[in-house]
Amino acid sequence: MPARNLITDVEGLSVGHAHDESLRSGVTVILPDQPAVAAVDVRGGGPGTRETNALDAAGTISEIHGLALSGGSALGLDAATGVQSFLRERKVGLQFGDSTVPIVPQAILFDLLNGGNKDWGRRPPYQDLGYRACEAASVEFELGTVGAGYGATTERLKGGLGSASWRGNGTTVGALAAVNAAGNVVIGETEHFLAAPLEVAAEFGCRGWPKVWPEGANEPRLKGAPNQNTTLCVVATDAKLDRPALLRLAIMAQAGLARAIYPVFSPLDGDIVFAISTGTGEAPDPIWGLARLGVAAANALARAIAKGVYEATAFPDDPHSSPAYRDVFPQTKA
Repeated sequence: MPARNLITDVEGLSVGHAHDESLRSGVTVILPDQPAVAAVDVRGGGPGTRETNALDAAGTISEIHGLALSGGSALGLDAATGVQSFLRERKVGLQFGDSTVPIVPQAILFDLLNGGNKDWGRRPPYQDLGYRACEAASVEFELGTVGAGYGATTERLKGGLGSASWRGNGTTVGALAAVNAAGNVVIGETEHFLAAPLEVAAEFGCRGWPKVWPEGANEPRLKGAPNQNTTLCVVATDAKLDRPALLRLAIMAQAGLARAIYPVFSPLDGDIVFAISTGTGEAPDPIWGLARLGVAAANALARAIAKGVYEATAFPDDPHSSPAYRDVFPQTKA
């Protein structure tokens, strides 16, 4: 495991958060140092996105300059405008004569009913939050109740922002997730994360796997209503991959959601995985090498999802707030 155990272990990436405590919502941005190749795969039934068509394998746009993840449902799709403003001021983007056009795909999650003050007046605040998140971008960043995961919840517990990484055979793979799932990340009502078999170095509490499968744990339980959920994910690698290979990486990484959330890909969610290549490493074998990268991406993503909930904190002095994992299960088994 690389030193940070964050997506920024992929050299050439930085991550920034901005959120508003009274709003109970926020934005997370992923900024590559250089234009990056990207692809996207959507499995949830209720996605909210911007510029994802630019990532189509048949499209003519070959690079992106940032990614934005945001709360606010469709009203949060303005976050990418703030990211574009930040990048355009720095002349980062596609050049058309004297004009600069940054390409910044985005996806949103629903956090409008979490008790925050959403009476923002004429214009949603997400454009400004997107800009502020860019200003805060760094290789070091916080997890839990931050950025796009600030107002996130799951069926039982407070959701949040998680990240993890893996390195092997000279290649680094990282993952980041804003976890606002309709389902659960723990098994039934237990302390055991669904992703427990993949845990590295007690990164989400070392609770392990239950000795006996809990009665009723296979019964799906869902929070909210249609379009009120969604887990937003990004996987990244320094391996040199073209867009079709990145699409395969995103598809394989979706298995990480299935290992960490139950149920997943429902009509209630807009679950999405972006895949990014910084291209600073070697190109893998197009069959076996790519397959191994896909496994690593899925495992890192499952761990990032569990970490997002493990690191989350509840809203203080609010009895209606979803409880935090470590408040419900305070004893850490080392």
